[in-house]
Amino acid sequence: MLRLMLVLLVQQAAPPDFLKRAHTYSIVAYDSVTGDLGIAVQSKFPNVGGIVPWARAGVGAVATQSLSNTDYGERGLELMAGGATAGEAMREVMRTDPRPAQRQVGMVDARGNSASWTGDSTFDWAGGRTGWRAGGQSGGKGQMITGRGYAAQGNIIVSDQTVRDMAEAFERSGGSLADRLIAALVAGQAGGGDKRGMQSAALLVVRRGAGYLGLNDRYIDLRVYDAADPIQELQRLYVLHTLYFFTTDSADLLPITPALQRELEAILLREPVNQTEKWLAAPQPAVNPTFLTALANFMYWENYDVRVRMDGKIDRIVLEDIRKNRRSAR
Repeated sequence: MLRLMLVLLVQQAAPPDFLKRAHTYSIVAYDSVTGDLGIAVQSKFPNVGGIVPWARAGVGAVATQSLSNTDYGERGLELMAGGATAGEAMREVMRTDPRPAQRQVGMVDARGNSASWTGDSTFDWAGGRTGWRAGGQSGGKGQMITGRGYAAQGNIIVSDQTVRDMAEAFERSGGSLADRLIAALVAGQAGGGDKRGMQSAALLVVRRGAGYLGLNDRYIDLRVYDAADPIQELQRLYVLHTLYFFTTDSADLLPITPALQRELEAILLREPVNQTEKWLAAPQPAVNPTFLTALANFMYWENYDVRVRMDGKIDRIVLEDIRKNRRSAR
């Protein structure tokens, strides 16, 4: 009976918009070397990637959560594009926000300025941290903090350990901005994460002209709508994304030797399996245009679009994946 009364009291205390809030922890960050801007986020809320992350190459990145207000994403980016710092943009949007006490926001601009706001009506534990080390700040509810490089924040999390661990993991990790954002997310979950558990996650990184075939700025845009372990699933999707959407590193180029040509021809002569006409009608005497065209068509079919070449070389990452997939089939 006592347990039932406690449950009823919690239900009565919850505001009517409780279920609409994106209870979450996130980090927004800037990479001064590449110019990348990005966000990583996890929540016990479905499809958090459709609500929280906003970014524009050369401008900034925004995470808007708790009771998310898209103005912080849309207007915030417009203001930063016009020259406002992350902190200035946040204050300007807050000025016209009817419910700033219920928001939690992280912003970073393309000059490395960062800011984090946690409203005093957000649910415990709620707060944020900005970098770097001596130049960063930590803050709780009712505070805006500023810093450099990144802003980490969370609400309805177990304790401030989640935000501290995210920030420290981001600062000490190496690799690309995406690698470091994922490392921060993993550390945040290890530090306690969302009180209610896990459900969805997202990773958004923008870079000028680094999207599909160089035609947009969406370098990485991954969303886990609903999963038992969304961070683990996000990591799996990131591995796939690097294969199918990242262009070839020159260090990974291999010449197609006669032995490798024969290995690839064996595939081209028998695939597509369920079609009469194969990629290659007959073995070729050398790596000639007929062979290279057949190989390119096969690679497009297998979704290696951005790694297709016509210069007598093949991407090592692609070759490894081709071999792995056919070993699995056997």
